[in-house]
Amino acid sequence: MRGPRAAGGSLVAAAAHIGLAARAFVYLLIAWLALQIARGHTTQQANQKGAVATIAQHHGGKVLLIVLGLGLACYALWRLSEAAFGTSTDGKKAGPRLKSLVRGVIYGAFAVTTFLFVIGMHGTGQAQQQETATARVMKHGYGRLVVAVAGIIVLLVGLEMIVSGVRKKFTKQLRMHELSSPTRTAVTRLGVVGNCARGAVFAIAGALVIDAAVRYQPSKSAGLDGAFRTLVNQPFGPVLVGLAAAGLFAFALFGLAEARWVRT
Repeated sequence: MRGPRAAGGSLVAAAAHIGLAARAFVYLLIAWLALQIARGHTTQQANQKGAVATIAQHHGGKVLLIVLGLGLACYALWRLSEAAFGTSTDGKKAGPRLKSLVRGVIYGAFAVTTFLFVIGMHGTGQAQQQETATARVMKHGYGRLVVAVAGIIVLLVGLEMIVSGVRKKFTKQLRMHELSSPTRTAVTRLGVVGNCARGAVFAIAGALVIDAAVRYQPSKSAGLDGAFRTLVNQPFGPVLVGLAAAGLFAFALFGLAEARWVRT
């Protein structure tokens, strides 16, 4: 018995499909918000919390947020089950299980944030929260070192995403044999472009956290939104952010393919 099947079989498999679809929808919104930053037309944060806030502003938003929150909770459940019982592609290897644990905790927190929006207890923006948390950590003796290490970890995660995209490691997570040749080509191309774009944005965000620690400027630590806003102020910035948005849109489409053909 392998991976998630040991954790509940069809229930966990369903959680994987639903969760991946929810994550794809979030990245679709982040891509749209990043595009608006490139055009200079938004003050909304281009990150997970900004995506949730965008939904909340529309008619019927609370219902959509409940659905999205449940979807993100499903994603967290799936990843946590992998952490506990092993993954479908790597079995009980420690590295992949640790990655699943981290993903499960992060997306569990995203699910909680989404439900807090539903009841009107969303607080400050995600970028401001990260800046405040960074400032608090820096006040302590080894705070800047801790922040720098966190930035290095995010940077390395971003680089790992790029390597995964270039080497097409993501294909082993999909039931590629079920895809027709044209579909397989399209999904692979979306996976390469999408994972590389997401990795680049994460790498920039990590570099900004490191810079915040070195310069002792917590305001530079602002996550994905900070990465986009820093990039847009560089030469050809709007074009670069537009390309990043296109890449994240590709990742969202790849995520929908993942939701359909993921191995569980």
